[in-house]
Amino acid sequence: MNYSYKGKILISTPDISGDIFSRSVVLIIEHNENGAFGLILNKKNNQMSGKFKSLFDFPIEVYDGGPVENDKVFFIVKGKKVTEVYSEITDEFYLTEDIENIMTAILSNELKIEDIKIFSGYSGWTAQQLDNEVLKKLWTVVDIYNLDYTLPNDQTLWKSIMQNLGGEYLLWANSPEDISLN
Repeated sequence: MNYSYKGKILISTPDISGDIFSRSVVLIIEHNENGAFGLILNKKNNQMSGKFKSLFDFPIEVYDGGPVENDKVFFIVKGKKVTEVYSEITDEFYLTEDIENIMTAILSNELKIEDIKIFSGYSGWTAQQLDNEVLKKLWTVVDIYNLDYTLPNDQTLWKSIMQNLGGEYLLWANSPEDISLN
């Protein structure tokens, strides 16, 4: 493997429909010869959001990071590092599973809730699986700079990126979710 999608965004094509990856925007956190690991940025998980709200008595949005290990919680954090266990995404953002230190930092106002994004589960690919899916045009790989990974994104993120890509992507952005209705 001579390249990596680490730090890039995957945009699902309309060929992926009917599952969690339909109209998904995935941030690739790690990609090497052993496989890939990423988080879906634009799929809210209402059930997990409700559980977190009942624990902390204020609204917290939780996103589906992907279909793998939904019992695991991941955090993308913007700014201050409040844990020693993290993976750097960019100079401004990092990923951690350290729920104790993150929640302590939020409750002590060391971190603002707006500076974190919580994910249940993750998206994972075995060796060469993601590469093959990209070759089959199930995903479009894009470099997006200055994207705030902690913003409360929904389906408008997928459509917005598709529109900005132009060409055939503009057609996809305006297609119905069920492309068989087209």
